[in-house]
Amino acid sequence: MNYTADIKKAARKFVPENFQMTDWATLEPYFTDLLERDISSKENLISFLNDQSELEAVVSEDACWRQIKMTCDTQNKPLEESFNYFCMEIQPKIQPFADALNKKLLASPALSELDNEKYFTYLRNVKKSIELFREENIPLQAEIAVLQQQYGQITGAMTVEVDGKEYTLQQAGKFLEHHDRNLREKVYFKIQDRRLKDKAALDELYDKLIALRNKEAINAGYENYRDYRFKELGRFDYSKEDCFAFHEAVKLHVLPLVNEIYKRKKEHLTLDTLRPWDLEAEPEGTTPLHPFTTGNDLLQKSIDCFHKLNPFFSDCLSKMQQLNHLDLESRQGKAPGGYNCPLAESGAPFIFMNAAGQMHDVTTMVHEGGHAIHSFLAHHLELNGFKEYPMEIAEVASMSMELFSMDYWDSFFNDPVELQRAKVHQLERVITIFPWIAIIDKFQHWIYEHPNHTHEQRTGVWVSILAEFKDGVIDYSGLETFRSNAWQRQLHLFEVPFYYIEYGIAQLGAIGMWMQYKKDKEAAIKNYCEALKLGGTKTLPELYKTAGLEFDFSPSKIKVLMDFVKGEMDKL
Repeated sequence: MNYTADIKKAARKFVPENFQMTDWATLEPYFTDLLERDISSKENLISFLNDQSELEAVVSEDACWRQIKMTCDTQNKPLEESFNYFCMEIQPKIQPFADALNKKLLASPALSELDNEKYFTYLRNVKKSIELFREENIPLQAEIAVLQQQYGQITGAMTVEVDGKEYTLQQAGKFLEHHDRNLREKVYFKIQDRRLKDKAALDELYDKLIALRNKEAINAGYENYRDYRFKELGRFDYSKEDCFAFHEAVKLHVLPLVNEIYKRKKEHLTLDTLRPWDLEAEPEGTTPLHPFTTGNDLLQKSIDCFHKLNPFFSDCLSKMQQLNHLDLESRQGKAPGGYNCPLAESGAPFIFMNAAGQMHDVTTMVHEGGHAIHSFLAHHLELNGFKEYPMEIAEVASMSMELFSMDYWDSFFNDPVELQRAKVHQLERVITIFPWIAIIDKFQHWIYEHPNHTHEQRTGVWVSILAEFKDGVIDYSGLETFRSNAWQRQLHLFEVPFYYIEYGIAQLGAIGMWMQYKKDKEAAIKNYCEALKLGGTKTLPELYKTAGLEFDFSPSKIKVLMDFVKGEMDKL
């Protein structure tokens, strides 16, 4: 395997090297140039595609940096204005040109001369974009893009005070690992009470987003936003019915294992009742896992861990460090969550997260590191559109890395007992995340099938879905108010609707990759890299096949994979 992290920004051939995207007037001539070209010959058509790809990369990277800077500092007004300016003044003017260029491409007499295998998925996406485009949706999409970012501003400002010191909610989460149960309970209530203060603001924000998204779907001729969004996300290989079958399979094959995990936790803590503030705790005398100190310490240990797994993987993180493409620590005014943002021109992506010294921060770091490796592997592809891979394979990249890297978590833990605890924690999380994925996905189906619902109806449906997937161990009595708006903590509902079932599908894929890894480490890593370097040039089932996987998330497949994870947990 010969992969390299030594990627450089490609020299521009169409857009001048010194070009800066300040406003639409500076950008428009390049779109006009493309639109006026003769693409009747194969040579001209390929030149057109390459130049269009370069222009897309320039625009995309500029927009990404605006978003990255804003999420790193949500309280900085000029950064917010810069992002909003792109959404309201530049992107809406690009969209009609993008649609016209798509139609121009499909009308080219030379189109039939292109290699069908090479361009199949690319042209399929072009056709999909033409089908969905509506002029009247442009202002709606601009408004949606701006509104979505308000979630980060509202939640990024949430802090609580513990023992006279102010903490972000992510930082306060470390108290939930403390052996003092009274402290855990106190901090749990502080976090939940703080979330409740913005309940009305988040309800109102979600109302606006639902209404705009529903209108966008109706304008495009769809019955509801769910059906529109499935098309927009390029879900060519599974349907809503497959999602419903996944929900039922989680109840049947995953909830029994979740119950076992929580029963063990209850016995381990010698508690009569297990409460939500006990889930991350250890018994008195056992110190919480403390895998790193600072963001830089987390990065250095991750580089060391990745190096032991495969030197190419660590080279990717080192390259990002060299370029200052990481912002890892939680702080006030920073948007919540974590992401890996591919940068179309630079090639080396940007990792953003909110580390607070906890075990799940290690998982987030290696998860986003997997996404970053995917960005590096796909960067060589000649067209920007070739790098737009399906999210279901993107999450296999990240979730497989969580499991592959476990063998080398001694980079974070010197003590073999702590290392074993960390592995158990990870495998428990692999299983316990499934019900939440099913809950969030099922909730969204209802939301967009009933866009005109009231807050009371929304809460009622949320609570009933929670009850469907409720384990039989944790005691939630007296916490009904907190539980009734727990959906508000899931940023995907606000920022990337319907992007959540992917985590479930990909977790199954990642378990399949781990099964391969257990049999033959080198072969599994080769399959992993070979699939990721294809970017979006193959269909989803083909990408899975290259990775040595079946694209299958049927109930019977879920059972096989759950049994495997349970067997691995029992060994620990």
